[in-house]
Amino acid sequence: MKVLHIDTGAQMRGGQHQVRLLLSLLRQTGIEVQLLARSGSPLASWARDNHVPVDAATLRNVFRYSRLSDLSHVHDARSHTLAAIAGAKPIVVSRRVAFPVRTSFPSRWKYRRVARYLAVSEFVANQLRAAGIPEAKIEVVYDAFEPAGESVWNPKAPAVALESSDPAKGRDLIDQASQIAGLAVTYSSDLPCDLRCASMFLYITRSEGLGSAAIIAMRMGIPVVASRVGGLAEVFEHEHSGLYTENQPAAIANAMLKVLGDSERTRQMIANAKIRAQAKFSPEILAARTITAYRRMLGE
Repeated sequence: MKVLHIDTGAQMRGGQHQVRLLLSLLRQTGIEVQLLARSGSPLASWARDNHVPVDAATLRNVFRYSRLSDLSHVHDARSHTLAAIAGAKPIVVSRRVAFPVRTSFPSRWKYRRVARYLAVSEFVANQLRAAGIPEAKIEVVYDAFEPAGESVWNPKAPAVALESSDPAKGRDLIDQASQIAGLAVTYSSDLPCDLRCASMFLYITRSEGLGSAAIIAMRMGIPVVASRVGGLAEVFEHEHSGLYTENQPAAIANAMLKVLGDSERTRQMIANAKIRAQAKFSPEILAARTITAYRRMLGE
């Protein structure tokens, strides 16, 4: 099987990390891959450094390489458009975003061109269903995460939250909650590094397709306090492998203090979170479910 992957992201964000991981996993199983990426992007550089066939994500290249592949797997909206216009083989779309599917005529045309959707969560899958996508075209394939190292939980360390300028990510709520709780918060642009010394990870957001950062913290052994929104509500079990909270400063502050108030309970929650992360979000599961989706689509 030969699969054309297309991603036009300019930066190395969560989606591009998933493409990187998936390409590596597919190659290990013997599937031949070809990547089309934005010229000069970190993903394109990674591919060249790791001997993954890569070329520029242009209409001409989509037209050319799709005819040499069994299917095209697209990983962002622009890639979807390129494949819909110029692709010659069945299209698989990985959908990770939390916002509803657009219903304009161009969007409806583009979505009808897709043979299979790989939704990153049940929440995202439900949005596809609500937009009229047939159930037979939808599969839930959770993102996966390799271990980013182990941390020793330190209840005296600051809490860690994502550094983001996106108003939807709830920094205003975290700032208010930290003042109420009297606890320091470090805003991180390098989670695997900053989570090595953290009392908890705060994932407060108003919208989320899945919540990869929370899973990274779970795998590293840091307790998670998160908003119960979107696909993030599927990541762990409340009070068993993490704590969910309403998006209100007082509720967030209460959850933060709860993490620090009972160390034995928190250590058990950490252990449970590691088990759940491995059971639901492992690279092996990502590879198996993706390959199964390919084969079903191709009638194998």
